[in-house]
This record gives sequence, C-alpha cells and structure tokens, in this order.
Amino acid sequence: MMIETKGVTKRLGETSILKGINLNVRRNQLTGILGPNGSGKSTFLKCIYRTLKPDSGVILLDNKSLEQMKIKESAKKIAVLEQQNHYNFDFTVEEIVLMGRSPHKKLLEQDNKKDYEIVWSCLKEVGLEQFNNRIFSTLSGGEQQRVILARALAQETECLILDEPTNHLDIRYQLEVMELVKRKELTVFAAIHDLNIAAMYCDYLYLMKDGTIIAEGQPKDVLTAEYIKQVYEINTTIYTDENEQIHILYHAT
Repeated sequence: MMIETKGVTKRLGETSILKGINLNVRRNQLTGILGPNGSGKSTFLKCIYRTLKPDSGVILLDNKSLEQMKIKESAKKIAVLEQQNHYNFDFTVEEIVLMGRSPHKKLLEQDNKKDYEIVWSCLKEVGLEQFNNRIFSTLSGGEQQRVILARALAQETECLILDEPTNHLDIRYQLEVMELVKRKELTVFAAIHDLNIAAMYCDYLYLMKDGTIIAEGQPKDVLTAEYIKQVYEINTTIYTDENEQIHILYHAT
C-alpha cells in the first residue's frame, strides 16, 4: 500500500502545527519521519490514522482519498502503534491483542478459533506468548509497548504507522522490534526519535521542523551534520563503517 499527502495543514488553537505537508510513503518500504519534539510529527501521523482531521489538504491511500473511506475500511489498511496507551479497565494481554481483530468483525460477531490463533502468533512474534493471561496494567512500559505492537500485527493490515515504536524499550527490544517490523515487508511509516535507529532501518527519511519538511531522501542524504545542526541545533560527527552503516556521534557543545 502507498500513502500520499498533498498540502496537509493543521492548526491547534491559534498555533499552526502543519504547514502544507507533501510526502509519499512507498509500498513495502520503511519510511521514517524525524524531527525534534514539537515539530509536528505526531500531529501529522494522527491526521493519517484519523485521530485528527486536517484543516486542508488531501491524504491518499492507494490513490483513494481517506475522507471517502469509512473508518472500518481504513482500519483494514492501516494499523497503529501510538506512544501512549491508556485503558480504564484491567484487560488481559489476550483481550488487548484481540482488539486488533475488530475491523474484521461484523456487529456483535464473536471471536473465533482463527482470531485466537492470530493473537497467539502475534504474541509469539513479540516474545510475549506466555503473557496472554496477564493484566495489561501490571506490565512494564516496554512490555505494554510490545503488546500494542502485537495488537497492530493482529489487525493484519498492509501498512503500519508507528509513533516512536521503540519508546520505553531497552536496547535489545528496540532492535528486536525494528527487526520484526522490517522483516514483515509491509508499508511502514514511523516517527522515530533515535537517529541511529533511523539510519539502521529506514529506507527513506523525511526531516521535519516547525511543521514543514526540511529534507527528504535516503538516510545518507538526510542524516548529515548540516541538516542535524539546522533541525536539532546540535553538533555531530557522521561516519560510515565498513558495512556502509551510518553512525551519528553527538557533541555536547
């Protein structure tokens, strides 16, 4: 699946958050969007997965306007891993992941054997197959994040939208989650905080500041000392190892 946006704008109160965003998320690639806190990344993602409605502009899924789709139709195409997940009830892990099956259900349709098989498979993929009866609220932040990823995978969509997918995870699970997402060969659009993680896993990058796109391209073209200084206001040294992997070193002054 492909995502295309044209001239997307959004104001929150008196503040202009998005100032005409144009981009393309290519089929079966992992596309990252980078930028400091307050740059508009999460607001932009929320416009795509319909938590917010843009003030103007067009969002297209496979050349079809998102506005013309019913919520259930777009939910069959896009699954979301958000930064924060709050539930008012003590759901079990299994119940949380089963929520990912709801776009495929008719009104009042019961969960069936196939649904439970999918849930178990997705929990196994994120390394939590023994947690199905645990209460979600008792888990650590990292464990909760992996449960929500399992829920997104259980939705069985062509596209994943990830808002800080490695948030709350230690280094091991950061790498495991990104390896898993990359291995699925889905269309993935991810807001990523860690520039080195973005360099390792993204096929294409957009760099955002103050609601506008500053740069786009392959990681080697976007993750330069000049662009990072312009957007993050910090000095860096960029080097490439013998495997052509980019590494970013930060300087305190």
